[in-house]
Amino acid sequence: MVIDCHYHLEERVFSVDRLISEMQKSGIDKVALMGSMIEPFKEPPVFLINLLQFILEHSLSRGLGRALISNFTDRGEVKILGKPYAIESDPDNEKVFNTVRKHPDKFLGWIFVNPRGKKDQVTEFEKYKDMSGFIGVKAHPFWHHFKPVELAPVAERLAKTGKPLLIHVGFGEEGNFEALLKKVPNLKLILAHAGFPNYADTWEKVKNLKNVYLDLSQTSYTSEKATRKAVDIIGADRLFFGTDGPYGFHGSDHQYDYGFIKRRIEKMFPDKKVKEKLLGGSFASVVGLRQVSG
Repeated sequence: MVIDCHYHLEERVFSVDRLISEMQKSGIDKVALMGSMIEPFKEPPVFLINLLQFILEHSLSRGLGRALISNFTDRGEVKILGKPYAIESDPDNEKVFNTVRKHPDKFLGWIFVNPRGKKDQVTEFEKYKDMSGFIGVKAHPFWHHFKPVELAPVAERLAKTGKPLLIHVGFGEEGNFEALLKKVPNLKLILAHAGFPNYADTWEKVKNLKNVYLDLSQTSYTSEKATRKAVDIIGADRLFFGTDGPYGFHGSDHQYDYGFIKRRIEKMFPDKKVKEKLLGGSFASVVGLRQVSG
């Protein structure tokens, strides 16, 4: 079973019908959906993305990378290529789980929480945790500007279910996931985008922490080099295929290329066992899904 563990339900870019069509074309059986965080934006040119990845992946230049992407307005909008885009403080969980209910054979659902949002994180968790297809909790310390340890109230409840917490950490205290693990040591924690923004430094921290995992999603944040090195250091048992769709590289038709990251993994890792683990086997094991063909 091939599983995309990280996808934002954003129908202004990709309708559900189109996503299902692209899943079939790409050979992807299931997608774990989460709410949309940002209004549609223009994808930066590939050469700028490659430059950003080079800057972030080297510790000496990471400060420059931080200045380039940790760029917010006074209203909390994020600037992409100088243009501000609104960030949703409380991504829509109801829409996600309604979609999961309509297509239970195709979709799973993350509960998106924000400890500094308008909706209480524990209330949101309790509202959706018993929904069919519930796969875990998603949070974004980077764009929502909070310390990961602020997720402890929901993480403590989540750990009892055995489901994981997927977070997109940021810089400084917004990246201090160790404090959260100290408070909730039995939590299954997934760090998005190959351990963005500290990459190799993060890999060294977590390589012996068996309850910490990484996803390999997003073409802007996760390069081919970072993908290969993460697999070498962390191992395929703790790495998960994801896309972060519908955002990422575009194809020749100038539309989002949903199958890009899956094809990259297949090309980079010809070993059948490694490939099967990365493309869904490891994630299915961690979240308790039965490994059958979709």
